[in-house]
Amino acid sequence: MDLVPALQEPLRQPLKSVLGPATAKVMAEHLGLLTVGDLLHHYPRRYEERGQLTHLADLPMDEHVTVVAQVADARLHTFASTRAPRGKGQRLEVTITDGSGRLQLVFFGNGVHKPHKELLPGTRAMFAGKVSVFNRRLQLAHPAYELLKGDAEETVESWAGALIPLYPATAKLESWKIAKAVQTVLPSAQEAVDPLPGSLREGRGLVTLPEALLKIHRPHTKADIADARARLKWDEAFVLQVALARRRYADAQLPAVARKPRPDGLLAAFDDRLPFTLTEGQQKVSREIFDDLATEHPMHRLLQGEVGSGKTLVALRAMLAVVDTGGQAAMLAPTEVLAQQHHRSVTEMMGELAEGGMLGGAEHATKVVLLTGSMGAAARRHALLDLATGEAGIVIGTHALIEDKVQFHDLGLVVVDEQHRFGVEQRDALRGKGKQPPHLLVMTATPIPRTVAMTVFGDLETSVLDQLPAGRSPIASHVVPAADKPHFLARAWERVREEAAKGHQAYVVCPRIGDEEDDEKKAARKQSAEDEAEKRPPLAVLDVAGQLAEGPLHGLRVEVLHGRMQPDDKEAVMRRFAAGETDVLVATTVIEVGVNVPNATVMVIMDADRFGVSQLHQLRGRVGRGSAPGLCLLVTEMPEASAARQRLNAVAATLDGFELSRIDLEQRREGDVLGQAQSGARSSLRVLAVIEDEEIIAEARQEAAAVVAADPELEHLPGLRTALEALLDEEREQYLEKG
Repeated sequence: MDLVPALQEPLRQPLKSVLGPATAKVMAEHLGLLTVGDLLHHYPRRYEERGQLTHLADLPMDEHVTVVAQVADARLHTFASTRAPRGKGQRLEVTITDGSGRLQLVFFGNGVHKPHKELLPGTRAMFAGKVSVFNRRLQLAHPAYELLKGDAEETVESWAGALIPLYPATAKLESWKIAKAVQTVLPSAQEAVDPLPGSLREGRGLVTLPEALLKIHRPHTKADIADARARLKWDEAFVLQVALARRRYADAQLPAVARKPRPDGLLAAFDDRLPFTLTEGQQKVSREIFDDLATEHPMHRLLQGEVGSGKTLVALRAMLAVVDTGGQAAMLAPTEVLAQQHHRSVTEMMGELAEGGMLGGAEHATKVVLLTGSMGAAARRHALLDLATGEAGIVIGTHALIEDKVQFHDLGLVVVDEQHRFGVEQRDALRGKGKQPPHLLVMTATPIPRTVAMTVFGDLETSVLDQLPAGRSPIASHVVPAADKPHFLARAWERVREEAAKGHQAYVVCPRIGDEEDDEKKAARKQSAEDEAEKRPPLAVLDVAGQLAEGPLHGLRVEVLHGRMQPDDKEAVMRRFAAGETDVLVATTVIEVGVNVPNATVMVIMDADRFGVSQLHQLRGRVGRGSAPGLCLLVTEMPEASAARQRLNAVAATLDGFELSRIDLEQRREGDVLGQAQSGARSSLRVLAVIEDEEIIAEARQEAAAVVAADPELEHLPGLRTALEALLDEEREQYLEKG
């Protein structure tokens, strides 16, 4: 929140003599810090106490870390390599310790001389680098380091007191360099304008913004840090909630056509056809949606529910209600495979009700058309005509729906499936095709904790489907530690064969495709001694499929599916798998969403540690969709103590998506959550933790609603208006306007 001119001063020009152009350039390019205000709001991630050391036992894999530790020993080795064939290669191995654990540092080639002189046993220093595994031990290759002399004037001066701030850093700019830059601009903090209304700040006993900035960067005590964080959390929660409250307020002023289904129309005819009754959850959520559709301003509703909880049916009933009123409904899917699948399942569920204008079509029938980028010209022309004339009440498609050529007769409802895969611009373009703003229903199968929904989708009303329909089978999940217990992996392939023998099918999922493009990139990266420390590349579909077909799954019908195949080929592979003509489908995550093959009972996820928690949960939801129980095997080579293994254990331990999404959030930084929702914009959250700070978010939402109701333009709160402008830079402003 770059609040006033002093804080909007660019880091590169006026401060050239202070920060140096090189530092300013790295800050801009790698950390997105452009102004004095940006730098002041780049808060320390944590603090080390002068006399204490970091816990080396808890380091996260593959992350850039800064640790404070003591050198235990240092040894110089010589070895032969391609660059130094006569045994002249040099490698310095330094072991650092904190009393709880040890960590190895390694330096190669000419990079050994300086650390060999400086990192003597007993030396204390800060080390920064990326944590990797070599020979099953954690290590930092070529870390940057800063010696902690303690007595030197300059060090004591710049670290002011007993607490050393450690900043989110990059390989190009270490934490201690950021700390020195912050020291330079800290006097400007006095000029920060306070975005919180005075009554709110005093009522909650929060310190002023300048004081909070001083205390977060240069705390003398832990109480200073607590005061600063409490205040800065409120800033983030409140400003974000004001943005969302203004958006809700503006939406409530927009006109929309009220859509009320006829008692004897298409929806009633469809309900009569259903061979089962809706679950209580489906009935409740449908009521919420129908109430919204009946109002004269646009519905903005998020429908979230577990994989298989029947969201598509709820969405289809909403679409039929709109068709009943003479309107049209569009369903936007993220991939062609999924659009085709939705089209198939919707036409099957509707039967003759989907045959409008055809012989044998029912009295209230409408047309359901599919529109994707790979359709032939004639079929496409036909579909476009049906949309323009209103002949087609329902259209299901991919991004192709958004093109300029697509005209609707009367678009009344837009349903977006798997919202996180759609850019805001795309949703906006589709909504722009209605004569008046259409109603919007967003569906997601990634369960979202209430707090995240309030923070990311705070402008949407939320409906939750948490009941699974009767007849869904339980899914057993197990972690398969392939490196520690190779016989477990062999047993996994036996289980696949056993299921195939019973007439069932299996998925095997890999993180990568593995065609030439990947391999060329890999070859382009020169292998050096330092690269030894890097992990092997993730397993690839094309490699694994070949190995399985010739090895443990020999004799079974194995096919591959991935995103770079031609649409027709993908569709053919899916059709064969759905028809039971393939035993094992080796695929990338293209099968993550919406693929429905009830006969598939096993899923083996290779390199499962390379996927996020919610992705694993999504993938797992592809099995156990029929009457036979499902089995999900998470294969990993990560060591038992690693954070990745704990994440996999958590997935194996529960089928509750809401619980998993909380775990996922606690383990990741919130920026990922907000970043993906805010059209890729840098997250505005730096100290607010969406899960922990549930109360603050809920209270900030109430306060924000009251402020906006009393003063929608924020005329009496210039500080808040400035903070909003800083939060909603152009990209975010568009994001919030478009929803």
